[in-house]
Amino acid sequence: MILLLLLSLLAYGYIILQRWVAWRNMPDVVLPPAYEPRTLLSVIIPVRNEGAHISHLLHDLEQQQYPHHLFEVLVVDDHSDDTTTAQVEDFIENSPLQLRLVRLSAYQGLMQKKAAVKKGVELAKGELLVLTDGDCRVQPEWLALYDYLYVSQKPLFISGPVCFDHTETLFERMQLVEFASLIGIGAASIGLGKPNMCNGANLAYTRQAFEAVGGFAGNEGIASGDDEFLLHKINRRFPGRIAFLKNEKAAVYTSARKTVVSFLAQRVRWASKWKAYQEWHVKLVALSVFTVNLLLLLIIPMGLTGKIPFYIFLGAYFIKFGIDFIFLERILLFFGKRKYLFYMLPLQLVYVPYVLITGITGLFGRYSWKGRKIRNL
Repeated sequence: MILLLLLSLLAYGYIILQRWVAWRNMPDVVLPPAYEPRTLLSVIIPVRNEGAHISHLLHDLEQQQYPHHLFEVLVVDDHSDDTTTAQVEDFIENSPLQLRLVRLSAYQGLMQKKAAVKKGVELAKGELLVLTDGDCRVQPEWLALYDYLYVSQKPLFISGPVCFDHTETLFERMQLVEFASLIGIGAASIGLGKPNMCNGANLAYTRQAFEAVGGFAGNEGIASGDDEFLLHKINRRFPGRIAFLKNEKAAVYTSARKTVVSFLAQRVRWASKWKAYQEWHVKLVALSVFTVNLLLLLIIPMGLTGKIPFYIFLGAYFIKFGIDFIFLERILLFFGKRKYLFYMLPLQLVYVPYVLITGITGLFGRYSWKGRKIRNL
């Protein structure tokens, strides 16, 4: 057991510290002072029951430092039963945006996020398709930064940073730290040329790349993962054409989960796609994280009952904490959230069982999300 734990910590440490180096070496994307946007963009926003948030996002899009004639906004509604569509329709009447509301209910048999994104891609006019979620907030330079990276580096898929805001409670601040680690790992893995994670709240890709890899074909039976499966497919077809938009002004902000139940449902939804991954390096990262946390859980009773020396028990947790601290310090600094490093301590107390619960539950592919019972095929 001690040998397995040591090996798992070495593997985990290698993976995380390798990505720490990649993050440090990744240059920031800096918008030139006199930069003039030139690309026609389509902002696609798949929504379901976002009546409490959608108007805020649309106001943010009105404030973009990007010519209004060079971007359109498509809100694709996935059968909302709240005020989402009414708010978008009201917004259209008084907004300078090129804004369209697309209802999936107008198309027979279409529902869920993949269908919403696919329909948005079909109807979009832009060269570069930029995606976010209806409960997000974007900053004024968001679209300009996407355009500059696209024009200057010619990537086919761009992943952007996502962070939580308005985190008032201990639970929400712990989520902020945990979520920052996921965004950081995804970004650094892109820097290594081994893309594994991204977030659908902030990404972009070209229509040509989407069509070249067949869109979501092959993953239709999995409700989650439209973003990451597409990332993997485009990377396989066009290696070296994936980029991360490393600029805090490009960060999209959203809210943490308010309850443990909704948090676990979200994480189980994310975990439910892991078994469908095809890339070995993606599976290796997931397996390493799961294994080290499983072994850390198993040694708890052994350390408390004296079956292994207590210093080994404490040392293992200290090493894991140190590895995570080194990496997270850089990521939280990027987001201007370094003061939240303190919340790593309570997070460590629950992280081990949390990873195991969501990882195992996600294998069954069943969960509830936004009023629907989901079962992956």
